[in-house]
Amino acid sequence: MTGVQTCALPIFGIRDYESVWHEMQAFTDNRTEDTTDEIWLVQHPSVFTQGQAGKPEHLLQHTDIPVVQSDRGGQITYHGLGQQIMYVLIDIKRHENLNVRQLVTALEQSVVKTLADYGIEGYPKPDAPGVYIDGRKICSLGLRIRHGRSFHGLAFNINMDLAPFHQINPCGYAGLEMCQLADFVGNEQADCHKVSLQLVKHFSTLLGYNVTNH
Repeated sequence: MTGVQTCALPIFGIRDYESVWHEMQAFTDNRTEDTTDEIWLVQHPSVFTQGQAGKPEHLLQHTDIPVVQSDRGGQITYHGLGQQIMYVLIDIKRHENLNVRQLVTALEQSVVKTLADYGIEGYPKPDAPGVYIDGRKICSLGLRIRHGRSFHGLAFNINMDLAPFHQINPCGYAGLEMCQLADFVGNEQADCHKVSLQLVKHFSTLLGYNVTNH
C-alpha cells in the first residue's frame, strides 16, 4: 500500500493472555512517531476473552477456564495452545491509503493466502469478520485502535482442542461451527511455527513491510 517499511517480529512462544494484552497496551501508549511497527506471534494457554461488545449470555457454561474482559472489538472467543495468534501493532497513520477496514482485510487475506498455500479455499464474510471454510470458522479477528494505532489481531486455529468453543457462542453467533487446519492437513503440516512463517510473509507483503526478527 506504501513504500517498504520496517516491521519488527518478536516471537513470544507461549504466554498468558493478560500479560501480553497489557504489554500491547503499554507499547501502544508509549510509542512515538518513530517507533517501528511490530507483529507479535504468540500462543495463549486456555482462556475465554470477551470483546468490548461482548454479552454475558454468549458464555453458555462456566468452567475452570478463565474469562477475561478485553478492550478489543467483537464478542467472546476462545484461545488455547495450538492456535496461532498474530497481534499487529501498527501506526495506521504512517501508511498512506490504509484505514481500519483495509487493515482488517489485510489480516483476513493473509489467512486466506496461507490456507491457499495448503491447497485450502478459505474466505472472509462481509458481515462477520474472520475467515471461513465451508461455513465453519477457522480464524477470528478483533482489533483495538487507539490514537490511530492498532493492537490485538487474529487467532488462527491450527491444531488445538476445539471443545471449549462449544461452551460459548463463538464471536456471538449461536451454533457457529469452528474448524482448524489439522482438519484438512496432516499434523506435520498443521504446525504453528510453520504456519506463522507463511502468515507473516503474506501480511508483510500486503502492507509493504520488510520484516526483521527482534
